[in-house]
Amino acid sequence: MAKLVEKVYGEALFELACESGRTEELLREAEAVKEILSANPDFEKLMLNPAVSHEEKEKVLGEVWKERVSREIYGTMCLLLQKEHYKQLPLVLEYFISRIREKEKIGIAFVKTAVPLSKAQKAKVEKRLLETTDYRSFEMRYEVDETLLGGMVIRIGDRVVDSSIRTKLENLSRQLYQTKLQ
Repeated sequence: MAKLVEKVYGEALFELACESGRTEELLREAEAVKEILSANPDFEKLMLNPAVSHEEKEKVLGEVWKERVSREIYGTMCLLLQKEHYKQLPLVLEYFISRIREKEKIGIAFVKTAVPLSKAQKAKVEKRLLETTDYRSFEMRYEVDETLLGGMVIRIGDRVVDSSIRTKLENLSRQLYQTKLQ
């Protein structure tokens, strides 16, 4: 059911954004709302608390969001509250964000390296990713993992390119072990 809720409401919001020609604006807004909600779990507890009346929840929602977000985002929040699917709001926003990124060809690249990369190295990695994929731009997320020993691991969606020294050593070790047994 949750998947259905996230898809139905997320897709409706996506269509509104496309029809109004405000996909980039609503993308930034949805990301900000999602981040704010994530940083304030007490707000979700209040909105999901069965002891708080529906009218009080609507009032709180209006006071907090009505003047701060677009009518599309606010309307989606209100609709989810009315239909008792408010708990799915983060998933609806995530679905919407992924649909916009897909439409605009914006990828998210997770890059792990053994040591921090310089600005020049980061620019080179991003440039290479843009040359080898269909994406027009990337949100780059860098992480240092000293256990890699060297090289890097890049994940975009469900694709992973692992050129770390750790993996190469593990593969070599497996090959040597198999050779020894024969």
